[in-house]
Amino acid sequence: MADTPVTLLRRAVDPARHAGSPRTVLVVMCAGYFLVLLDVTIVNVALPAIGSGLGADVGGLQWVVDGYALALASLMLTSGTAGDLYGHRRVVLGGLAVFGAASLACGLAPGIPVLVAARVAQGVGAALLLPGTLAIISRAFPDDAARARAIGVWAGIGSLALPAGPLLGGALTEAFGWRAIFLLNVPIVLVALVWAAAIVRESREEQARRLDLPGVLLGSLLLLATTYAFIEGGREGAGSPRVLVAVLVAVLAVPALALAELRRGDDAMLPVSLLRRPAFDAANVTAGIMNLGTLGTLFVLMLFLQSVQHRSALLAGLAVVPLFAPLAVIAPFGGRVTSRIGARLPAAAGLLLATAGLALLVRAGAHSPYPVLLPAFLLWGTGMGLLTPAVVAAAIEAVPAERAGLASATNNTARQTGGAIGIAVAGAIAGQPADGTRFVRGFHAVALGAAGLYAAAAVLALVLLPGMLFPGGER
Repeated sequence: MADTPVTLLRRAVDPARHAGSPRTVLVVMCAGYFLVLLDVTIVNVALPAIGSGLGADVGGLQWVVDGYALALASLMLTSGTAGDLYGHRRVVLGGLAVFGAASLACGLAPGIPVLVAARVAQGVGAALLLPGTLAIISRAFPDDAARARAIGVWAGIGSLALPAGPLLGGALTEAFGWRAIFLLNVPIVLVALVWAAAIVRESREEQARRLDLPGVLLGSLLLLATTYAFIEGGREGAGSPRVLVAVLVAVLAVPALALAELRRGDDAMLPVSLLRRPAFDAANVTAGIMNLGTLGTLFVLMLFLQSVQHRSALLAGLAVVPLFAPLAVIAPFGGRVTSRIGARLPAAAGLLLATAGLALLVRAGAHSPYPVLLPAFLLWGTGMGLLTPAVVAAAIEAVPAERAGLASATNNTARQTGGAIGIAVAGAIAGQPADGTRFVRGFHAVALGAAGLYAAAAVLALVLLPGMLFPGGER
């Protein structure tokens, strides 16, 4: 009887199973992590092709991006607890399976409703997968120094995913069509799934917190209602009955969520005691603003580059490489600076550089040459490279050591939440790319609004984040 593909894959990874190689575990976990972050940016460059292929307006495209971000933001905190309770190996394998099946459904979607539903499922798989990859890597490397190096590799792979997204997305869309950006995930996930099943050992916590299902449901409802209000408000107007209902639901969900979390105490999805720490709050507000401004502006920017300036998907992807490349290059340097002087100055400097870059985007018009855009991209990207490690470090430093994992997950959730809302707001402001003049004005308004938020966050960082106020001073 002929060998099946699964049998061949199992035979290929059999030596790794017996060797129990931590490096092999690291490779497989990094592959999953890379795909999760890749899907944050790879879709943006394909949006015009998706819109023309499936007959979607800007509102539909916003849901394509936000369906993934909403699920990821809603489940990020709880999936780490699920791994503690049921085993990180089991949760990661489940996440890979869901992510791979959802990617296939995205690639085969006949219309926008199916594509959005599949993107939500992709986000669920990503949320299950993301926290578990770090937990499994940490257990695979019991030595402190080796673990630190492994986590550095893991973080570096994540940094590479962001510039790779637009570039790979543009190339695939140009060569094979937009469906290829999703179908690419399927064989990679299949290999990672079989390999992980063979080599990863199960692990769980002896005294894990209980799952906070009321917190998850109310938090998801709040985020969904807020996003719906912005996206549909841009389509139908702020006075639409459905938009007003969404606003009312969001308003009512806030006290309901606060009450539910207070009642849960230490078992809450986000313990209220952590929110009483000003530095922790400032780090997460800054992280939310970071992604709100960046992902919101990026959503409109990719439509501008292709629908207004008429670049191909590949050329649009190449155009934004100078925006994302500094993240991979500067982030490690920013991390070292933050470890020496604290988060305050790197975060504030990063926010102000990004403010300048975003403000420069107002010079871009329908016929502006690329040199007009390049300084804006470089300043914006350099600022993000300094800011990202600083806000993560600030969140972790603000809590006791035993809460570091929760602090990191909260910071990631804040970023995803900010990104989802930013995309909803930016699309509502910019409108349809078909109306070129109005869209360019909207693009400028989005960029200036993001710049203003970044400037305000820089003041917040200088006042509340830990670290030196002047180089060479006391922390």
